[in-house]
Parts: sequence; C-alpha cells; structure tokens
Amino acid sequence: MTVLVDDPVWPAHGRLWAHLVSDESLDELHAFARRNDLPARAFDRDHYDVPEESIERLVADGARRVGGKELTRRLIASGLRVRGRDRR
Repeated sequence: MTVLVDDPVWPAHGRLWAHLVSDESLDELHAFARRNDLPARAFDRDHYDVPEESIERLVADGARRVGGKELTRRLIASGLRVRGRDRR
C-alpha cells in the first residue's frame, strides 16, 4: 500500500496544486482521501488534486512524497492511469 503525492507545481485558483495517487488501488486512494477530508470533487479519474498547504498533513498521515515523473511512472505501472485522450 502506497499513496504518493508529487510536488505542487500546477497553478490554479491563486495557489499551487499537487497530485495524490495510489500505486495499488482506487479504493485505497479514496479511503486515504476520506480520512484526510479531501472533497470528492478533487478526484479526477485517477488522482486527487491537492493544494500545496495540504501536503505536509498528507505526508504526516503516510503519503510518500515523490517527484512528478516518479508519480506518473508508478501510476502507469499500477494500471490505474487514465490517459489524457481517454479523459474526454
């Protein structure tokens, strides 16, 4: 079981955002998100968008901080990745 969070590099709504994923299952990801009070609207098919100020709390609860390339590599390897063209 590993929940991963990458670096907050995506600007939107006046803040920076990161991605939160599981490298095992969406059930694990959703359970972690609920435990950390992340809103369901933050889920985007294979990840949660999380604001920069939440990262420290997520890591304290067990999320592993990784770079964006590592997060993407692990998400693809898990079979949970939803490709951009499949998001439409």
